[in-house]
Amino acid sequence: MYGAALAIHSSCEGARECSEYIRKNRNRMRYGEFHAAGLCTSTAVVESGCKRAIGLRLKPGGMFWTVHGANAIIALRCSRLSGRFEDFWERRSSAQSG
Repeated sequence: MYGAALAIHSSCEGARECSEYIRKNRNRMRYGEFHAAGLCTSTAVVESGCKRAIGLRLKPGGMFWTVHGANAIIALRCSRLSGRFEDFWERRSSAQSG
C-alpha cells in the first residue's frame, strides 16, 4: 500500500504540493492539542462572519462596485459591526487633516 501511495505522490503534482505543505506546516497542525484546549480549528465561523458582514451588503442583485467603493463600504461595515464606528471616523478625520 505504501508503494502505491508513493507512486501516486511522485506522479501527481497536486499530491506533491500537498505533501510539501504538510511537511512545512506540521508544527502548526496540532489540532488534537487545540481541541483539548477548547480552541476552534474550523474556518466556518470566519467564513460565516465574512458572508454576513460583507457578502450580504455587497452582493444583493443589481449592485455593482468599484474596488475603491467596495473597500470603503467594507471598512465602514466592519467598523460598525465591531462596535468601532467612532474609532473609524476619528482615524479618518485625523488622516485627512494630517
